[in-house]
Amino acid sequence: MTSQRHTHDALLDATRECVLEVGVRRTTLTDVAKRANVSRMTLYRRYPDVDHLVRALMTREFATLLDAVEQATREGNARQQLVRRSTDAIRLLTSNPLMQRVLQLDADLMLPYLTDRLGSTQRLVEQFLVGQIEAGHLDGSIRFGDAKTQARVVLLTTQSMVLSMRPATSGLDFVPLIEELAKQLDGALKP
Repeated sequence: MTSQRHTHDALLDATRECVLEVGVRRTTLTDVAKRANVSRMTLYRRYPDVDHLVRALMTREFATLLDAVEQATREGNARQQLVRRSTDAIRLLTSNPLMQRVLQLDADLMLPYLTDRLGSTQRLVEQFLVGQIEAGHLDGSIRFGDAKTQARVVLLTTQSMVLSMRPATSGLDFVPLIEELAKQLDGALKP
Protein backbone atom coordinates (compact mmCIF):
# COMPACT_ATOMS: atom_id res chain seq x y z
CA MET A 1 0.00 0.00 0.00
CA THR A 2 2.82 2.41 0.80
CA SER A 3 4.39 1.95 -2.65
CA GLN A 4 1.00 2.60 -4.31
CA ARG A 5 0.58 5.80 -2.32
CA HIS A 6 4.14 6.82 -3.06
CA THR A 7 3.54 6.21 -6.76
CA HIS A 8 0.28 8.17 -6.64
CA ASP A 9 2.01 11.12 -4.95
CA ALA A 10 4.97 10.83 -7.32
CA LEU A 11 2.59 10.98 -10.30
CA LEU A 12 0.82 14.05 -8.94
CA ASP A 13 4.14 15.71 -8.04
CA ALA A 14 5.41 15.07 -11.57
CA THR A 15 2.17 16.46 -13.00
CA ARG A 16 2.56 19.57 -10.87
CA GLU A 17 6.10 20.09 -12.15
CA CYS A 18 4.95 19.73 -15.77
CA VAL A 19 2.03 22.12 -15.36
CA LEU A 20 4.25 24.69 -13.66
CA GLU A 21 6.74 24.41 -16.49
CA VAL A 22 4.53 24.28 -19.60
CA GLY A 23 0.89 24.64 -18.52
CA VAL A 24 -1.96 22.16 -18.63
CA ARG A 25 -2.39 22.02 -22.41
CA ARG A 26 1.24 21.20 -23.11
CA THR A 27 1.54 18.62 -20.33
CA THR A 28 1.52 15.09 -21.70
CA LEU A 29 1.18 11.72 -20.03
CA THR A 30 4.55 10.78 -21.49
CA ASP A 31 6.24 13.78 -19.86
CA VAL A 32 4.58 13.03 -16.53
CA ALA A 33 5.64 9.37 -16.68
CA LYS A 34 9.25 10.40 -17.40
CA ARG A 35 9.32 12.88 -14.52
CA ALA A 36 7.71 10.35 -12.15
CA ASN A 37 10.13 7.67 -13.32
CA VAL A 38 7.34 5.22 -14.11
CA SER A 39 6.27 3.53 -17.32
CA ARG A 40 3.58 5.08 -19.46
CA MET A 41 1.46 1.97 -18.89
CA THR A 42 1.60 2.52 -15.10
CA LEU A 43 0.33 6.03 -15.65
CA TYR A 44 -2.34 4.99 -18.17
CA ARG A 45 -3.66 2.34 -15.79
CA ARG A 46 -4.37 5.00 -13.19
CA TYR A 47 -5.31 7.96 -15.37
CA PRO A 48 -6.81 7.65 -18.84
CA ASP A 49 -5.72 11.15 -19.84
CA VAL A 50 -4.08 14.38 -18.69
CA ASP A 51 -7.45 15.86 -17.77
CA HIS A 52 -8.05 13.21 -15.09
CA LEU A 53 -4.50 13.58 -13.84
CA VAL A 54 -4.77 17.38 -13.55
CA ARG A 55 -8.13 17.09 -11.80
CA ALA A 56 -6.59 14.72 -9.24
CA LEU A 57 -3.72 17.16 -8.78
CA MET A 58 -6.03 20.14 -8.26
CA THR A 59 -8.14 18.17 -5.78
CA ARG A 60 -5.00 17.30 -3.82
CA GLU A 61 -3.82 20.93 -3.90
CA PHE A 62 -7.16 22.23 -2.64
CA ALA A 63 -7.43 19.56 0.06
CA THR A 64 -3.96 20.49 1.32
CA LEU A 65 -4.88 24.17 1.26
CA LEU A 66 -8.15 23.59 3.13
CA ASP A 67 -6.28 21.56 5.72
CA ALA A 68 -3.76 24.36 6.22
CA VAL A 69 -6.49 26.98 6.50
CA GLU A 70 -8.52 24.90 8.94
CA GLN A 71 -5.52 24.18 11.17
CA ALA A 72 -4.35 27.81 11.23
CA THR A 73 -7.63 29.43 12.20
CA ARG A 74 -9.28 28.33 15.43
CA GLU A 75 -10.07 31.59 17.25
CA GLY A 76 -13.49 33.20 17.45
CA ASN A 77 -16.97 31.89 16.79
CA ALA A 78 -17.84 29.79 13.74
CA ARG A 79 -18.80 32.82 11.61
CA GLN A 80 -15.55 34.61 12.40
CA GLN A 81 -13.60 31.44 11.61
CA LEU A 82 -15.46 30.92 8.33
CA VAL A 83 -14.82 34.51 7.21
CA ARG A 84 -11.14 34.33 8.22
CA ARG A 85 -10.72 30.93 6.60
CA SER A 86 -12.36 32.13 3.39
CA THR A 87 -10.12 35.17 3.09
CA ASP A 88 -7.05 33.15 4.11
CA ALA A 89 -7.89 30.61 1.41
CA ILE A 90 -8.14 33.39 -1.17
CA ARG A 91 -4.76 34.72 -0.09
CA LEU A 92 -3.22 31.26 -0.37
CA LEU A 93 -4.84 30.49 -3.72
CA THR A 94 -3.88 33.78 -5.30
CA SER A 95 -0.28 33.20 -4.26
CA ASN A 96 -0.23 29.50 -5.18
CA PRO A 97 2.18 28.99 -8.10
CA LEU A 98 0.08 26.20 -9.61
CA MET A 99 -3.14 28.22 -9.55
CA GLN A 100 -1.33 31.24 -10.96
CA ARG A 101 0.15 29.18 -13.79
CA VAL A 102 -3.21 27.66 -14.71
CA LEU A 103 -4.87 31.09 -14.72
CA GLN A 104 -1.97 32.58 -16.68
CA LEU A 105 -1.74 29.94 -19.41
CA ASP A 106 -4.98 27.97 -19.36
CA ALA A 107 -7.68 30.13 -17.75
CA ASP A 108 -10.27 29.01 -20.28
CA LEU A 109 -10.02 25.49 -18.85
CA MET A 110 -11.77 26.87 -15.75
CA LEU A 111 -14.81 27.97 -17.77
CA PRO A 112 -16.77 24.68 -17.51
CA TYR A 113 -16.53 24.94 -13.72
CA LEU A 114 -18.05 28.42 -13.89
CA THR A 115 -20.76 27.84 -16.48
CA ASP A 116 -21.64 24.13 -16.68
CA ARG A 117 -20.96 22.19 -13.50
CA LEU A 118 -19.24 22.03 -10.16
CA GLY A 119 -16.06 19.98 -10.14
CA SER A 120 -14.75 17.69 -7.43
CA THR A 121 -12.56 20.46 -6.04
CA GLN A 122 -15.50 22.83 -5.76
CA ARG A 123 -17.56 20.11 -4.06
CA LEU A 124 -14.70 19.52 -1.61
CA VAL A 125 -14.65 23.22 -0.73
CA GLU A 126 -18.43 23.30 -0.50
CA GLN A 127 -18.42 20.34 1.91
CA PHE A 128 -15.91 22.20 4.07
CA LEU A 129 -18.12 25.32 4.01
CA VAL A 130 -21.27 23.36 4.92
CA GLY A 131 -19.50 22.08 8.03
CA GLN A 132 -18.44 25.61 8.96
CA ILE A 133 -21.93 26.97 8.45
CA GLU A 134 -23.56 24.16 10.43
CA ALA A 135 -21.14 24.92 13.28
CA GLY A 136 -22.26 28.55 13.05
CA HIS A 137 -25.91 27.52 13.25
CA LEU A 138 -25.12 25.55 16.39
CA ASP A 139 -23.19 28.34 18.13
CA GLY A 140 -25.67 31.00 16.96
CA SER A 141 -23.08 33.06 15.10
CA ILE A 142 -24.53 32.36 11.61
CA ARG A 143 -28.14 33.14 10.79
CA PHE A 144 -30.22 30.05 10.36
CA GLY A 145 -30.84 28.90 6.81
CA ASP A 146 -30.18 25.99 4.52
CA ALA A 147 -26.48 25.26 5.10
CA LYS A 148 -25.97 23.91 1.58
CA THR A 149 -27.47 27.01 -0.01
CA GLN A 150 -25.46 29.32 2.23
CA ALA A 151 -22.29 27.35 1.50
CA ARG A 152 -22.91 27.57 -2.25
CA VAL A 153 -23.22 31.35 -2.07
CA VAL A 154 -19.98 31.63 -0.07
CA LEU A 155 -18.26 29.27 -2.53
CA LEU A 156 -19.36 31.26 -5.58
CA THR A 157 -18.44 34.57 -3.97
CA THR A 158 -14.96 33.52 -2.91
CA GLN A 159 -14.36 31.58 -6.13
CA SER A 160 -15.04 34.68 -8.18
CA MET A 161 -12.38 36.57 -6.21
CA VAL A 162 -9.76 33.92 -6.94
CA LEU A 163 -10.57 33.49 -10.62
CA SER A 164 -10.98 37.22 -11.23
CA MET A 165 -8.04 38.45 -9.19
CA ARG A 166 -6.33 40.27 -12.06
CA PRO A 167 -9.35 42.37 -13.05
CA ALA A 168 -10.50 42.63 -9.41
CA THR A 169 -7.24 44.28 -8.40
CA SER A 170 -7.04 46.55 -11.42
CA GLY A 171 -6.62 49.98 -9.83
CA LEU A 172 -7.19 48.59 -6.31
CA ASP A 173 -4.94 47.16 -3.65
CA PHE A 174 -5.43 43.51 -2.78
CA VAL A 175 -5.55 43.97 1.00
CA PRO A 176 -8.50 46.44 1.15
CA LEU A 177 -10.34 44.30 -1.41
CA ILE A 178 -10.04 41.19 0.79
CA GLU A 179 -10.97 43.22 3.88
CA GLU A 180 -14.13 44.40 2.13
CA LEU A 181 -14.96 40.82 1.15
CA ALA A 182 -14.55 39.79 4.80
CA LYS A 183 -17.01 42.51 5.88
CA GLN A 184 -19.51 41.42 3.24
CA LEU A 185 -19.29 37.75 4.16
CA ASP A 186 -19.56 38.58 7.87
CA GLY A 187 -22.58 40.82 7.30
CA ALA A 188 -24.33 38.30 5.06
CA LEU A 189 -23.92 35.47 7.56
CA LYS A 190 -24.65 37.39 10.76
CA PRO A 191 -27.89 36.45 12.54
